[in-house]
Amino acid sequence: MLDKNSGSIWIDGEFVPWQEAKIHILTHTLHYGSGVFEGERAYNGKIFKMTEHHQRLHDSAGMLDFKIPYGVEELNQAAENLLKLNNLSNAYLRPVAWYGPETLSVSSLRNSVHVAIAAWKWDSYFPADHKGIKLMWGKWIRPAPTMSPVQAKANGQYIISTLSKNKAELLGFHDALMLDYRGYIAECTGANVFMVKNGILYTPIADCFLNGITRKTIIELARTSHIPLVEKHILPPEILLADEVFVTGSAAEVQPVIQIGEQEFEQGSITQFLAGKYRNLVTRGIDD
Repeated sequence: MLDKNSGSIWIDGEFVPWQEAKIHILTHTLHYGSGVFEGERAYNGKIFKMTEHHQRLHDSAGMLDFKIPYGVEELNQAAENLLKLNNLSNAYLRPVAWYGPETLSVSSLRNSVHVAIAAWKWDSYFPADHKGIKLMWGKWIRPAPTMSPVQAKANGQYIISTLSKNKAELLGFHDALMLDYRGYIAECTGANVFMVKNGILYTPIADCFLNGITRKTIIELARTSHIPLVEKHILPPEILLADEVFVTGSAAEVQPVIQIGEQEFEQGSITQFLAGKYRNLVTRGIDD
């Protein structure tokens, strides 16, 4: 119950007691989804890829035509201080930027911009005995770049993710696998997708969905480990013929997929290898 947590939340340059961190009901972003956010993980007191996350927050805001009033280094310092203040080592952090309540119309030009960072204890997204995730096919599709700012990690982009994940959980799955506007494999509701076939690692081209920081990390780990990797458009029948499938994200890390619809998969050696490499990397506390 996050609303019952104790500790502090950083809001607009100040540390505010958790229970007092509130915004006005007429906040523009609550009504129009006009905000951006990040999801970050801290391991052993060190935030992984912190600078990259906070730069992406700025980049996402730019795609939505607003400017975050705190620089990347200021956000870095605030996040690090927040971890120490809340006495957190392994944690999840949520930086978020939003428009205030000065006016309530579709236009946001006269609204102020606010920024906050919250952090709370987070050990693992799934239980220790977790064997892999089950995916259903999602009903909703990722839009074309001409229909939405698809590379922004924006609040409003996640409406169809929430709908898809709710449906999946109600039907006994962990998540939904979404297609894009052309019918190609896109991503899950909050994680990127990889597949292995005949020893080659494949991942969809991130041209209409978020190019995740964990996705980019796994691509780099695969290349430095001399695992052949191809970014390509993948049709649904192709992924069903894969030898291995896994998903990546800051929250989920590297998770093997054991089922898509009715098709089952084994947790393969390349998935296990890359998951181990990723775990070693993040627990060393490297921000590169």
